[in-house]
Amino acid sequence: MLSKKFLAILMAGMLVFVFAACGTDEDPAEDPENGENGEAAEEEEDVPTVGIVFSTGGLGDQSFNDSAYRGMEMAEEEFDFEWDYIEPENPADFDPALTTFAEDEVDLLIGVGFQMEAEVKEIAENYPDMNVAIVDHSYEEETPENLEELVFDEPGGSFLAGALAAKVTETDVVGFVGGVNGPLIHRFEGGFVQGVQYVDEDIEILGSYADSFGDPARGTDITEGFVDQGADVIYHAAGGTGDGVFTIASDYDNVYAIGVDDNQNHIQPGHIIASMLKRVDVAVYETVQRVVEDEFEGGITREFSLEDDGVGLSSLDELDVQEKEAVELDAITEEELELIKEMKEEITAEHADQIEQIKQDIIDDEIEVEDWMETGRQDY
Repeated sequence: MLSKKFLAILMAGMLVFVFAACGTDEDPAEDPENGENGEAAEEEEDVPTVGIVFSTGGLGDQSFNDSAYRGMEMAEEEFDFEWDYIEPENPADFDPALTTFAEDEVDLLIGVGFQMEAEVKEIAENYPDMNVAIVDHSYEEETPENLEELVFDEPGGSFLAGALAAKVTETDVVGFVGGVNGPLIHRFEGGFVQGVQYVDEDIEILGSYADSFGDPARGTDITEGFVDQGADVIYHAAGGTGDGVFTIASDYDNVYAIGVDDNQNHIQPGHIIASMLKRVDVAVYETVQRVVEDEFEGGITREFSLEDDGVGLSSLDELDVQEKEAVELDAITEEELELIKEMKEEITAEHADQIEQIKQDIIDDEIEVEDWMETGRQDY
């Protein structure tokens, strides 16, 4: 990224040398288009530089990382800046990746995911003049002054997923598959459990962790076990591991999945009844915008909630833009898009108004949703 800028400057210098050697004898000071001593009147304008380090699981997860990448693409269409990214293979690669961009002196460094919270904080403290942002973690009162925290109301969004699961299940058994067992994913789990119990306390809830965000085979094993125990609606917060959940759901006529982070309904058309959306793309886009427009603050937490559509469910009664775009991108066929439409009409549309009312009740504080990151994981 920055090497390209250096190359451009080097080439510009070579062109100036060639021009000087091969030009005329005319006094450059007399050229009205040149400044004093023949130097260009206008210098090349620098543009901001951005480095983004993705979470484990990498691009292609059709979830968290892909949403962050889309945010960068959205920003690239609107603003003038240069950017690059690194996909760490495991957590041990976080520090070298972040350090690479820090030593390149980028104007903004974004760490995607709570797994790198320690490394991002250390980088922010070691490079106090660099703008830094982290997705999905808050340092509470220890936030460095040059760092913005981008967090989401996962409990609220997952509550809606749980309520929908409770409305749809015919066996009165539902399931939750988590990725890495930690406080952040407990927020998804807790919201889901409370949403199910809000609708019907007698519904059985199964839960298990894959200890990975990139192990679809493990997701398959867990989901098969859930189905064997009678579960017919399974919600995942497991990144790429969730692909295994979708695979098993597609093997049955009456087993459904709920996706997460991005609209995943097109991955197995007709078998994913909704997705709990986390607008990581919007968070990343707005952060880049603040740097480009010199409005980055630092030392603060920015939360994306149900109220501002920072989290929520994909449409239960209409085709979403992303579902239609999946056809344009040849990810699915027109026939598969029709399967999604039919699923909404036959399964979820009848619950749309009730779920919307639950959402509004949460916004109005008429329904209180506990945050299991704060209270600790509860038994169910």
